[in-house]
Amino acid sequence: MNVIKLGGSLLDDQRRRDGALLTIAAAWRNGERIVLVHGGGKHVDAQLARLGIPKRTHAGLRITDDETLPVVVSVLAGTVNKMLVSELTAIGIPAAGISGADAGTLTATRHELLDGIDLGHVGRVSNASGALIHAMLDRGIMPVISSVAQGPEGSLLNVNADTAAAAIAVALEAQSLQFITDVAGLLDAEGNVVPRLTAVDALALIEKGLVSGGMRPKLLAAVDALQSGVRSIAIGEAGGTHVVAA
Repeated sequence: MNVIKLGGSLLDDQRRRDGALLTIAAAWRNGERIVLVHGGGKHVDAQLARLGIPKRTHAGLRITDDETLPVVVSVLAGTVNKMLVSELTAIGIPAAGISGADAGTLTATRHELLDGIDLGHVGRVSNASGALIHAMLDRGIMPVISSVAQGPEGSLLNVNADTAAAAIAVALEAQSLQFITDVAGLLDAEGNVVPRLTAVDALALIEKGLVSGGMRPKLLAAVDALQSGVRSIAIGEAGGTHVVAA
């Protein structure tokens, strides 16, 4: 079982997205069980701009107020999800899209205040279930999952897609988790890709503030997944950075 998270500008770049999906399709045809998880922040940004709704973030997280939440849900669970499903179907892969809120695939609690800032409808993943995913895979259907989670009392929450992918990988007892994004991997001070990184070193980099932006949640998610039994973690399109337990 391989969980693949698609994100970054790859979701906006038709050529790179086509290349990634063709590679995924080849692995599927070779018998690999694959689950796709995706975000879509840039698509959300574009739709907010069209609607005249200001984008607000804090500490790398999107402040998802009452006006922003419907846009996030419709873009992630609708536009981006169905785009990927349609493109996979066009190259002969039977795919179906769900959100993390379907059948309890992802449940979350509302994020606490961060530096005194209310993030709104932003969640922390508290549990993941593989029931619906396994049912789809057993029918020969590739699941494509958006990072929208079920919150308390029937609410929907916007959750980080990297964290969502890691939680799903753990729930499925996946052998590998791959983050395919718009970076080649973790870069060193000279701009070269770090080919191998231990979980201890990853946490040290985070604690020292040497990792920021989108790489920070990826490394945190990678460490969490490793500690919960996922054996292989890779960040980047072509090999990239492999995060290992020791």
